[in-house]
Amino acid sequence: MELAVYNTSGKETGRKASLNDNIYGITPNDHAIYLDVKLYNANQRQGTHKAKERNEISATTKKLKRQKGTGGARAGSMKSPVFVGGGRVFGPRPRNYSFSLNKKLKRLARMSALAYKAQGNGVMIVEDLNFEAPKTAQMVELVKNLNLSEKKTLIVVPQSNKNVYLSSRNLTRNKVVVASDLNTYDILHAQNLLITEGSLPIIESTLLKK
Repeated sequence: MELAVYNTSGKETGRKASLNDNIYGITPNDHAIYLDVKLYNANQRQGTHKAKERNEISATTKKLKRQKGTGGARAGSMKSPVFVGGGRVFGPRPRNYSFSLNKKLKRLARMSALAYKAQGNGVMIVEDLNFEAPKTAQMVELVKNLNLSEKKTLIVVPQSNKNVYLSSRNLTRNKVVVASDLNTYDILHAQNLLITEGSLPIIESTLLKK
């Protein structure tokens, strides 16, 4: 698969970028995508939720009423879950929601997500970005020139670039990610992938390594 390479002005440079069919041309595996996105969402959970149970409530242990003769059920303590302010039955406790997945499966999930985008015309190749200073206006002009202003766009750069990152930080529809850190959730969450030329070999080496 070959795609035209655009410059920052939104014009074709006349060059073509070749997308590896072993990544962008495969038949996507939906179950692998599901598992990887599930793992991503699980890792975002702090797991610090906590509710007090009966033995953790600070309240009087005085017997509330006599045992018999009231016509109601026996009540031994204000800590009982049936009273307002009492402990919670089987309440949430701190826990770790993460789980492990095979590395090959996670690579398959990322390749499947990239294949979906490429086969749905959701991938655009742009020449490498060189911002001399962090300027949001410069990033706005770039996405406008490429007709991506109204779309959620994931911008993939070959290496960490502070100026590019800071230029896009205030734009709600844009996100910058380093090619080696590309993940399934970000790929699927974006409507379009804007991949720089220098990122293509890094993506290939990351996903096709043995």
